[in-house]
Amino acid sequence: MTDVTEQLAENGEPGRRLSFWRLTVAVVVTAAVIVGGAFGAQAWASASSTSTAKPWFASYVDVTATPTFAFEGLGTTKAQDAILSFVVSSKTSPCTPTWGAADTMDQASANLDLDRRIARLQQRGGSIAVSFGGQQNQELAVGCTDSAKLLAAYQSVLDRYKVNTIDLDLEGSGLTDPNAAARRATAIAALQKERRASGGSLAVWLTLPVSTTGLDVNATDTIATMLSHGVDIAGVNAMTMDFGQSRQKGQSMVAAASSALTNVQRQLGVLYTRAGTPQSSATLWQKIGVTPMIGQNDDADEVFTLAAAKQLNAFARNQGVGRVSMWSANRDETCGPNYVDVKVVSDACSGVDQKGVSFASVLSSGFNGRLAAAASLVTRAQKQKASAQTPDNPKTSPYQIWSTTGAYLQGTKVVWHHNVYQAKWWTQGDVPDDPVLNSWETPWELIGPVLPGEKPIKQATLPAGFYPDWSGTTTYTAGERVLFEGVPYEAKWWNQAQSPATAASDADNSPWIPLTQSQIGALAGS
Repeated sequence: MTDVTEQLAENGEPGRRLSFWRLTVAVVVTAAVIVGGAFGAQAWASASSTSTAKPWFASYVDVTATPTFAFEGLGTTKAQDAILSFVVSSKTSPCTPTWGAADTMDQASANLDLDRRIARLQQRGGSIAVSFGGQQNQELAVGCTDSAKLLAAYQSVLDRYKVNTIDLDLEGSGLTDPNAAARRATAIAALQKERRASGGSLAVWLTLPVSTTGLDVNATDTIATMLSHGVDIAGVNAMTMDFGQSRQKGQSMVAAASSALTNVQRQLGVLYTRAGTPQSSATLWQKIGVTPMIGQNDDADEVFTLAAAKQLNAFARNQGVGRVSMWSANRDETCGPNYVDVKVVSDACSGVDQKGVSFASVLSSGFNGRLAAAASLVTRAQKQKASAQTPDNPKTSPYQIWSTTGAYLQGTKVVWHHNVYQAKWWTQGDVPDDPVLNSWETPWELIGPVLPGEKPIKQATLPAGFYPDWSGTTTYTAGERVLFEGVPYEAKWWNQAQSPATAASDADNSPWIPLTQSQIGALAGS
């Protein structure tokens, strides 16, 4: 396929000039096709897919990064939406979707409580998109060569998380493999067709690497493949980061990003024209997204500051860009004093002194559109609100129902008013949804709602006599274990006549530490 960048370089024009007679023939043929309806429908759909959409902002969130980022809290901010990343192939089963090649969808629900946290974000007014691909692992279409299984893999993710917007972050083999591109395009086109047939929609964004001169031939070929397979592309999101040698000495990050975006917009115009669906300049800008890497980039010489964020936001607003994102919400804070070399990229901080200002607040200014929430999620929220006053049902609650007489260790999960709470420290008699002003006033952390279809999760327990009961007259050495009021404890050091109850009120000075639920489970299963 001809490199679009070469065509753009010729006289600065987006395409070859047509003679008067060629132009006349083209107009007549085009008119005939429009009358037939085929081209007209495709052109209208492509041109209108963004014409009524408000420009939006959403941060990427690295779901599997450590420490875990509480993205559910974004629902309380002005930038409420999140793009959860990355869904990729399992290392052992390429047609099985996983989060970061670490957890399957079910494992992420169990290990990360991901489904519940998504529901909590939605409770707070936020929405999510899902990003497939990324730099480190394999995008589904690369290793999954069975077309039916590939379609089913994409569909399973969409169905599970009820998303109306997906992001395809294509890098490495995900960008250079033409067979994977064709498989991917076929599957995505089928998904969009299914959604339209049922009265729904699926917005598809292609997130691609760029240089200051725009997209390379692999990226333009990927877009062309999508268009040739009938995919209605919501837009192309340019990763304005890691410019390498294309960024001239002394060129600012904003200037480099602006150059890249301007070139991508022209290239996209060529690609749509070639596909038979030419777009206006304004529509093309609406189909452009921009994603900087906030703070310190992978290249030590590239630092995207808050001042740069403000300038890039102004450029995007002036041009009518349809989307702004950032990598990533996990990193949107100043590094602590214990992080020594800020030139080394961190997954948990930006590497620049943000002075209490978030990149999200700067980049999102003026981008007031929202990711579309699936109708089923709205219905779910309405049903939950309607049932908020009904009693909690032990048969449909994953954890025990909170009780005024219950004593709960740190980490214990309970259900109260159809929501799941987790104890931050030992507690008894504290109502989980007590309307305190500050989070430190309550021993409970709200995780999210009880999800439809949940069943009780069997909690591991130890039988009476598994360990000896604690005695105030017995001397204990480090590592010895006892049962105290049915709860197993382990001695941290030599002690006598010091009750394990002290672990709840003074954990640091108590000689006892309660075993975690996972430790109890391991013992019960042994």
